[in-house]
Amino acid sequence: MNMQPLLEMKAVSKEYHGVPALREVSFSLMPGEVHALLGENGAGKSTLTKMIAGVTEITKGEMMFGGRAVSFANPAEALRHGIAMVFQETSLIPSLTVAQNIYLGNEKFLNRLRGIYIAAQQFLQSLNFAVDPTMNVSALGAAQKQMVEIARAVHHKAKVIIFDEPTATLTPEEKHHFFALVDRLKKSGVSIIFISHALEEALAISDRITILRDGQHIITDDAKKFDRDMIIRAMVGRTLSDELYGGGAGKRQARPYGRKVLSIQNLSMGRMVRNTSFSIYSGQITGIFGLIGSGRTETAKIIAGVVKRDLFHGGEVRLDGKAVRFRVPRPAVKSGIVYVTEDRKIEGFFETMSIAENIYTSLLSADLNKSMIVSRSEMLNLAKDWTATLKVRAIDSSARVIELSGGNQQKVVIARSLVQKPRVVIFDEPTRGVDVGAIAELHQIIKDLAESGIAVVVISSYLPEILNLADRILVSRQGRIVEEFAVEEATEENIMYAAVH
Repeated sequence: MNMQPLLEMKAVSKEYHGVPALREVSFSLMPGEVHALLGENGAGKSTLTKMIAGVTEITKGEMMFGGRAVSFANPAEALRHGIAMVFQETSLIPSLTVAQNIYLGNEKFLNRLRGIYIAAQQFLQSLNFAVDPTMNVSALGAAQKQMVEIARAVHHKAKVIIFDEPTATLTPEEKHHFFALVDRLKKSGVSIIFISHALEEALAISDRITILRDGQHIITDDAKKFDRDMIIRAMVGRTLSDELYGGGAGKRQARPYGRKVLSIQNLSMGRMVRNTSFSIYSGQITGIFGLIGSGRTETAKIIAGVVKRDLFHGGEVRLDGKAVRFRVPRPAVKSGIVYVTEDRKIEGFFETMSIAENIYTSLLSADLNKSMIVSRSEMLNLAKDWTATLKVRAIDSSARVIELSGGNQQKVVIARSLVQKPRVVIFDEPTRGVDVGAIAELHQIIKDLAESGIAVVVISSYLPEILNLADRILVSRQGRIVEEFAVEEATEENIMYAAVH
């Protein structure tokens, strides 16, 4: 490996309104290297990479690229120099097709749409990405959007690609294809910065690892010198492995059944949900595991009124024994059912509003503002209470949610749901894109909700999370619940077998 860095950040700092987000951080990237950048949410990972990609200006310090000092005014300029970033929250244009998004900014003077689609189809197949190039991006799921983001970066033949949580929405098979792609890029001389909260992935594919904490550089060393506990200690100052997943299946007693709150019978919605039946109980955490496309998210959205079930033969949802059919979320919320979305940027919050405004709008939408008058003092007090309860890291509650890290955005989404005083809370991938320190906090919040008598549903594609949280585990496959396990008998092997066979 060439010992001259391709990219180097020299003692860079970044301040927002006088508050430091990064403090004199140094970072280097070698040609053909996979360099993992790890840290809790708010540690400065996104800030550092956004400075590299031209999204954010450097307050202090210097950036070197190819041995020359550079400063990019915007991402387009960075891309022209050969630096591409695949954002955690996709930056695609929803109204354009997959092919148009891939070739955007790199079009020929004259284009035939059919030719673009054929070229995009061949290109996506070469990456082992099963995405239809003629589909509008707005119709894609989160995983397919991520594939298009990755394909676009590779198509631009970037010398440096920054991947921010690239595997968060991918299935195990899709992850395998992605890691093979990373290996091919590395062998072709492309340098990769890899941000992930899946520490095992970082250990497996990276050459070096850099860890940030509270906006400061903690350590950089060869990946082979780290293990999971060493990384966690560097990230948070203590080990969290036992706290996170030490109490999995077979090591704890399930909470007893409470009152049956929800009864789902023969629920159907097109091809995605097909005659599925199950029940949800108060004071329990019901885990739903399934691979992407198994219908688990669609089932939750039907229950919460986000999408509609089939008009005829769509099955039945009973809340406290009474048949209900929610066509929009508001009556579901007023009845006590809330859904915490897996796609926080698109469905979870108003990105131009502040933390306080986002939380307060949820209170208003649930008709819980008894005075019927919008009160700024009530809004600020509410935000203060919830940011303290969920440990949201922000300058203050007037900060826009879009300015927060991914994990803190997720906490705001959860606060927006809990402020509505629900009886049933459905968490869809609650810790996706969340660091290990915040995972422990979110898990405790979920457990506390169940202990208080609320019926909790957790949808997750991460088996250790399901095994640690759930009192009973339902397995979704091909649009229906196919298996149920008590926590005492559940193992990763029998759950996965049920999910794929």
